[in-house]
Amino acid sequence: MRETEEISLAESRTSARGERDASDVEQSDVNAEQTDSRQIESKRTKLCVLIGSGIIQLPIWGFAMSYGVFQEYYFDNWMLEGDRNITGVIGTTANGVMYLAMPFLFALFTRRWAHRRQLAALCGTVIACASFFASAYSTTIWHLVATQGITSALGCALIYSPMTLSLGEWYTSSNRAVAYGIVLSCKNIVGTSCPFMLRALIDAYGYRTTLKAWTAVVGGVSIFAIFLIPCHPSKVSIHKTRARKIPWHFLRHRSIYFYSIAIIFQSAGYGIPQTYLSTYARNIALLSQTSGTLMLAVFNAPGIIASSFFGWLSDNKRITLSAQTVSAIPPVCCAFSTFFFWGLTTQGGLGLLIVFSMTFGFFSSGYSATWGGMLKQMERESAERNEAVDPGMLYGLLNGVRGIGYASGGLAGVGLLKAGTISANQRFAYGTSYGPLILFTGLTSLLGGWVVLWRWNPKRLLPVVSRWLGALMQLRSVPRSIETTSSIALSTV
Repeated sequence: MRETEEISLAESRTSARGERDASDVEQSDVNAEQTDSRQIESKRTKLCVLIGSGIIQLPIWGFAMSYGVFQEYYFDNWMLEGDRNITGVIGTTANGVMYLAMPFLFALFTRRWAHRRQLAALCGTVIACASFFASAYSTTIWHLVATQGITSALGCALIYSPMTLSLGEWYTSSNRAVAYGIVLSCKNIVGTSCPFMLRALIDAYGYRTTLKAWTAVVGGVSIFAIFLIPCHPSKVSIHKTRARKIPWHFLRHRSIYFYSIAIIFQSAGYGIPQTYLSTYARNIALLSQTSGTLMLAVFNAPGIIASSFFGWLSDNKRITLSAQTVSAIPPVCCAFSTFFFWGLTTQGGLGLLIVFSMTFGFFSSGYSATWGGMLKQMERESAERNEAVDPGMLYGLLNGVRGIGYASGGLAGVGLLKAGTISANQRFAYGTSYGPLILFTGLTSLLGGWVVLWRWNPKRLLPVVSRWLGALMQLRSVPRSIETTSSIALSTV
């Protein structure tokens, strides 16, 4: 009897173990399925965020990158009160205001108001739409400056800042630069297509109707894209936790200052061709109106490839280039393109002007994609010192610095255009009224690449400089020695 009870008890224990093992297996299968579904959902959300970030570049940058078309129209069909030369400030002012507002907006939506990002972007859409619609009824030049240059830019910045923060949080540091590069490529697609679209609308319906149509585009596209970019789950309930101060330890590092100075110089020169290339092609090179629009499109088109390329170059592990080297390549190449291509164009010289537009557009558009490498380097420096850092805040600060460059470049451009010609051959662009602008663009671009000198050791640099100086002194002494030898020979004769 006892043996029977023991056997039945053992069988019950065995069956219980079997049921427990089976339930554990089922539970592990359920957990695995939940993990897979979460990963699939996460990938799907990340894809939607990337698509939404690409689409939203149209309402944010479409007007600013195509403003040269409007400026050309204002020059040829001036109907407002005031000096029409001030229209050259509107495009650079819009870019400057957008970038200057970004550090404050990034700081605001990084933690405390992170859960309100989509609402803030919708408010920015309303502001931008109201500004563009109001600009259609402008009667003075200052109405245009206020609506197209300031308030619309603030609205676009309010769309851009929270959405870009969400993009940077959905993509980690390992592939963030690539994501930024893809989005910047979409920005350049906008800059390539919008000039033709806006030019066709202006020619067919006039600039007032075009601005009303653009208002509808900004509203519809923005609302659709905003709902594709949700806030990252880590930031949804962060406002309920105890507020943590934004870490400012990175201000003790030299990197932020060298990169900021380089960005200011590069941005000051970047906005000049974007604003004046269309009018230069029409008034100085004596090209057709279509050629002026083509210059803007050709200027922005290479950036489609350049942004992705430099983003890949910043994240690439096979070609080990430092962040300084990668960030120095675009501005230095822009400087050479300005000096040798734009400066040497002649009347009717469409070919060289297209070459300038393509080369300058390629390298200047790719510059923003190198910021992913800058952020990665500054994050690494903070990690080495065991310091906290907020990449979103860093990105917003770099954008603010860029705004300083845009605003200063725009103000300098108006003054340089009135400065007159420089002492150069009138046959080339250097000898025209755009000569000072060309020199300013080239020099600021060249200074924007000086950040690569940061890693150079001055002790190693001094011998190189001394050798060059010695070689120059020898070259200067050669003609003197020749003159001395010839005088001795003559006296002997």
